[in-house]
Amino acid sequence: MPRPPVLPVLDWKAIFESARSFDAWLEIAEHPEHAEKMKAALERQTLDPVTAGALRAIDRPVHVIAFAEDWCPEVVRHVPVLEVMARESDHIHVRYLTRDEHPDAFVRFLTNGGEAVPKFVFLSDQFVECGNWGPMADGGRELISRGKACGDVKAAREKVTALYSADKDRQLAVRELLGRFVIASCTAP
Repeated sequence: MPRPPVLPVLDWKAIFESARSFDAWLEIAEHPEHAEKMKAALERQTLDPVTAGALRAIDRPVHVIAFAEDWCPEVVRHVPVLEVMARESDHIHVRYLTRDEHPDAFVRFLTNGGEAVPKFVFLSDQFVECGNWGPMADGGRELISRGKACGDVKAAREKVTALYSADKDRQLAVRELLGRFVIASCTAP
């Protein structure tokens, strides 16, 4: 049996260091109105005490590379969640890139063959990839996958909209992202 192709090893530390902070990323937004929406969402986003405590308990550096573009509604919805969670811990560091800035890295995180954003890549203190998240919570991705499978993506998107309406405080994303942060900060299996 032939061996599958092996992807080249990426220098995640160099990629992270080449990326921008949240504020610097917003400064170059193509759609200033979306940047303003994200700033406002960041101010409104709250975390329950258990989640906030779990984030503050992280005692090892966690690095997150966020592939995000401000034109995307999923980015506008989920980047403020990531950012408010990161700000809860001195050990969580997030940097932002567009898909075009590191296509060699982004191509590893296609969603059903598509270049969907946001994609958050979680790295340990040693810049080892420990997981990823995006472009939406698991329930939304499943709905879109089902819609593609049956040829009715429009109906699937309507169901995702309903899911979002029921999740105004973004708890679906919060729970899943918290799990990724905890994994990336682990000291033992």
